[in-house]
Amino acid sequence: MKGRVRKRIHVRGTVQGVGFRPFVYRTAAAHALSGFVRNLGDAGVEIEVEGDPAAVERFLVALRTEAPPLAVVESLHVDDLFPDGSGEFRILPSAEREGGSGSLPPDVATCGPCLRDLANPGSRYHGYWATSCTDCGPRFTVVEGLPYDRPQTAFRDFPMCPDCAREYTDPLNRRYHAQTIACPACGPKLRFVEGGTPREGNPIELAQEALRAGGIVAIKGWGGTHLACDATREEAVSELRRRLSRPGQPFAVMAREDQVDLFASPSREEWALLRSPRRPIVVLPLREGALAPSVAPGLHTVGAMLPYTGLHHLLLAGLPFPLVMTSANFPGRPMLVEDRRILEELSGVTDAFLLHNRRIVARCDDSVVRVSAGVPTFLRRSRGWVPEPIPADLGEEPLLALGGDLNVAFGLYAHGRVYLSQHIGNTEHVETWEFLREALDHLLRLTGIPLPRRVACDLHPRFPTSLLARELGEAVPVQHHVAHVAGLAAEHGVEALVGIAADGYGYGEDGTAWGGEVIVWKRGAWERAGSLASIPLPGGDLATLRPGRTAASYLLAAGLDPRGSGLGEDELRAVRFQIERGVNCPATTSAGRFLDAVAAWLGVSQARTYEGEPAMRLEAAAARGSPIPVDLPFREEGGRRVLDTVALFRKLVELREGGAKEADLAATAQVGLAQGLAGLALEAARREGTEAVGLTGGVAVNDAIASAVRDAVEGAGLRFLSHRLVPPGDGGLAFGQLAQAAHGGG
Repeated sequence: MKGRVRKRIHVRGTVQGVGFRPFVYRTAAAHALSGFVRNLGDAGVEIEVEGDPAAVERFLVALRTEAPPLAVVESLHVDDLFPDGSGEFRILPSAEREGGSGSLPPDVATCGPCLRDLANPGSRYHGYWATSCTDCGPRFTVVEGLPYDRPQTAFRDFPMCPDCAREYTDPLNRRYHAQTIACPACGPKLRFVEGGTPREGNPIELAQEALRAGGIVAIKGWGGTHLACDATREEAVSELRRRLSRPGQPFAVMAREDQVDLFASPSREEWALLRSPRRPIVVLPLREGALAPSVAPGLHTVGAMLPYTGLHHLLLAGLPFPLVMTSANFPGRPMLVEDRRILEELSGVTDAFLLHNRRIVARCDDSVVRVSAGVPTFLRRSRGWVPEPIPADLGEEPLLALGGDLNVAFGLYAHGRVYLSQHIGNTEHVETWEFLREALDHLLRLTGIPLPRRVACDLHPRFPTSLLARELGEAVPVQHHVAHVAGLAAEHGVEALVGIAADGYGYGEDGTAWGGEVIVWKRGAWERAGSLASIPLPGGDLATLRPGRTAASYLLAAGLDPRGSGLGEDELRAVRFQIERGVNCPATTSAGRFLDAVAAWLGVSQARTYEGEPAMRLEAAAARGSPIPVDLPFREEGGRRVLDTVALFRKLVELREGGAKEADLAATAQVGLAQGLAGLALEAARREGTEAVGLTGGVAVNDAIASAVRDAVEGAGLRFLSHRLVPPGDGGLAFGQLAQAAHGGG
């Protein structure tokens, strides 16, 4: 028609479940345009608009610049159509799935307007624990398939009352097509169970009563269940540890904003992370004395988070203390999500249960973030981020990567995006293995990506994930530390990188245990340019649980008395025998084992009760000290340049004999390790003409070590790279496996 144009627009990005359609409706009405908008089965949105050409152009600009806060518009594909003279703009029913091109938003914290409804006695949502709108609430943990409509979510079990239906169908209401809309009349209900029997009364008030009395309460949330108790009461926290068999692993704490400064010292950046809609656990400097000592035993930090659901806000509003809020699972196993299993398996752990009758479709642990070397760094990427894709140019072929053995998160690549799964855990347990398979099926269903032909996995042939890769398709083994470095390169979009991969264990190409490596990486080709010196690891895996064994190995290699390791005489005799005869005594270059050995030698940690414990306790000790300058010893080993950690250990012993303090020795060990690895990397970078040097691996979350490497690299005039989008540890390993597999594997 004369003077009118019509456009078809395919919007790609995070545009379902975020209020995008009502936004499009309002924007079209404001520009006097006709046409329609609808969700597509690939998580994208289709729009047709017709009207004045200038108004249509303004509409297209608004799609990018004025979208709702949770929406991410990645691309607009616009086609010209013939005008048909339609006179209104409509929101049409969703279309069926086509090809994968969109993505769902993650679960995000209850927004300000919903919290105001929660607190307003005049609102029909007053005091209702599960209120949400298109700008907030659960997404990933409730959706079963696409398009993202109520029948495809756990909320299909709750037919809307007339009031909710009216808001749900009003395009001008912020709850328009909010698939999780619910109210006290029609939504999920809470119940409080104590002594195996549901109790009458307000479930939240009953839970508060139990917590004030020092009890332990299981609280079912959006993506799993937490165990909660008074974080200031030592007898409650230590009893929770006893019942869970978690003697040392730090507990997270949930607190109101006005409580955080009482026990922690957040920086401005850390406050921004705490308050963000993603609401991760943030590792903060600990103020001593305010929390029970058993919350974070032996550490100088505490993981804290603000309430992120209506239930959390209501619960904390009536309590004068913060809460321990730790995942309701036994060590190494996934969180419990089904009421029957929660009641059965936690009956000996909790005193009471605060449950609800809404199904959890997908488990999703809390994310954990720490500011390391000046940037936010994931320790765990899960709730608040999953299933948000990470842009990456890894070619045309879809790929799957399964990660390693511990702290597993798998990755799926297609259409220039990597979808990392939620935290899965340790695949040595049957329950975790089943969770991995369920989560993989769920993500494939949500993304619409067929199971890829090629499946990347760790080089270790006996990892359960390596066996699964061979079962699912064409397995592409990738050496552990190469994957870490490749992931860092892909994250920053560089084609060449000298990467320092510092962590606990990775199966090396020579069959030994690598863990402190300098790798030159160029578009998938790689070379092991340097490492820490290798030492015997008496007892293999046992030495990771008994770090004094590694300390004894270092002391013996240095020609020193191994009794300084803290081991008893019988165990020392066994260690000597294993080293002398080479019995169950693999060689290792592990940075993690070096830090463990120093921790045991200093008496900071004689036994590992959770992954990373000795090194974390060493970091806490080092935070009280200052590093002593030492000359770093280097030598040649196996045709590569190595930092002689045996000689470095000998220097630490000499400093101690000269009167150096424990805290200063801990700081010296950390900085010496960091500067030694940085020195090896800088040598390789100069030799190769590479301008970027990066740090990856589990040790990269140590702020002192990461900062020392950064300072050395930037001081040499080179570009320092660290992880920002994925964890540097094994939770980000699948991302690197995908990147390396895209270059052919290896």
